[in-house]
Amino acid sequence: MASPDSIDVLVAHDRVRAARHHIERSDEHTLARQAALSAIPAPTGAEGARGAHVADLFREAGLSAVAMDEVGNVTGWLGDGARREPPVVLSAHLDTVFGAGLDVSVARRGARLAGPGISDNARGLAALVTVAEALVRSRVATERPVRFTATVGEEGDGNLRGVRHLFDRETRPHAFIALDGAGVERIVHRALGARRYRATYRGPGGHSWAAFGVANPANSVGRATALLADLPAQHSPRSTCAVVRLGGGTGLNSIPQEAWVDLDLRSEDPRALDQLDTTVHGILTRALAEENGRRTAGTPLLQLDVRRVGERPSGLTPRAHPLVQTAIAATRALGRSHELACASTDANVPIALGVPAIALGAGGHAGDAHLPTEWYENVDGPLGVVRALLVTAAMAEVR
Repeated sequence: MASPDSIDVLVAHDRVRAARHHIERSDEHTLARQAALSAIPAPTGAEGARGAHVADLFREAGLSAVAMDEVGNVTGWLGDGARREPPVVLSAHLDTVFGAGLDVSVARRGARLAGPGISDNARGLAALVTVAEALVRSRVATERPVRFTATVGEEGDGNLRGVRHLFDRETRPHAFIALDGAGVERIVHRALGARRYRATYRGPGGHSWAAFGVANPANSVGRATALLADLPAQHSPRSTCAVVRLGGGTGLNSIPQEAWVDLDLRSEDPRALDQLDTTVHGILTRALAEENGRRTAGTPLLQLDVRRVGERPSGLTPRAHPLVQTAIAATRALGRSHELACASTDANVPIALGVPAIALGAGGHAGDAHLPTEWYENVDGPLGVVRALLVTAAMAEVR
């Protein structure tokens, strides 16, 4: 198992130094690769074109046994993937939060690249390829194989589908490192738990004038939304419930037969998430009862259906674990302060299964995440890629 002290040894290792120099010399090429990847649409569930391009990049980088699996994950190996030792996995997700049809072209304005998904996660993907290229070209040999993987379904409705598939089908890795977005300081070692629900209210509906007085599903959605908005903020442990989508109805002169609301519940603590879950279900039921209590006597009752549409497990890789300590040491070796953090990433799945896992930013600064105005600036961009190199090499145990 790697130790933080191994970072000092790695920094002085001739082949690792050569790999670092390759990353630094290739900075503009990495940036161009990032822009090109970002300009390939990759909505969750439709990542195929971007995945095929990443497979080509893996082959060009010199990885072996490059392949796309049944769900669309793309994998390549440093070393012999047939070796029996559990590998170190370095990953980045392919998908974006943006739907089909959005213009995902990238504009360069001075030091800034702007475009939907330019940081989350075109930056992670570009860094993933550059680390692979640096290790191959510098002929870095490791005791453990390194598996480079670009995953599908990390965002939203994807429900971590790609990384779940990996752990259903593959040997449990020695360590798992996700590259997600920008940054140099953050080390995500706590998995932010999440549950997503669609609450649907159904009733008789009818003409907005002639049937007025029947229980209205839209009213129940409105009541539930207002009650959820009034929930007090919970800061320790931090927990949130966000109304993220609303829908229903068929026309301007009809009481809807159905209306729905989508909810995103999150918490740093599994027990707090359970409590929030109970509270939210109580509010949804209260909104149903209040609307039914106001309906015209003798008219049908509304019905409520609450369906879980996603869940992200929680947990942590302990701060004292060698993987976390190695990431801290690598950050310090690059002259930066570390920040231990909690977030929802592909690392959630291995963390919940007891596999050592973290998520790292891939350098630079970014803003407007999950908005069409997303941007990236390549300030200290190479440092994030070098950090990924050092942590991966340390966990794989360079010869």
